[in-house]
Amino acid sequence: MTERSMQEPTLLLLTALADAPRHGYALIQEIAAISDGRVTMRTGTLYGALDRLLGQGLIEVAAEEVVDGRARRTYALTDAGRGALATEAERLRTVAAEAERRLSAAAVRPGVRGAFA
Repeated sequence: MTERSMQEPTLLLLTALADAPRHGYALIQEIAAISDGRVTMRTGTLYGALDRLLGQGLIEVAAEEVVDGRARRTYALTDAGRGALATEAERLRTVAAEAERRLSAAAVRPGVRGAFA
């Protein structure tokens, strides 16, 4: 990953793979669960993202099998993917902590407004 933050689909996909390898349909379900139903990843979006993440070396194909006459790939996080996810999680924690600090400071000083309020 580069220094910029991850797009949400990438973050959700890597998070969904952090604890166990999963196939496409399971990833769609896991992403819906992680996002509390806020994100419904479409099949085309999912497989485009999986191809991109495979190319970046963040995930790998852990298994391929035929189920009901259809090929099914199971994807897993690579060490590079785990590192990228850990880095993004730390970045998000830092930003969230700063947001909470500033909100708390503003609550202590009622009536204080920003320059554009």
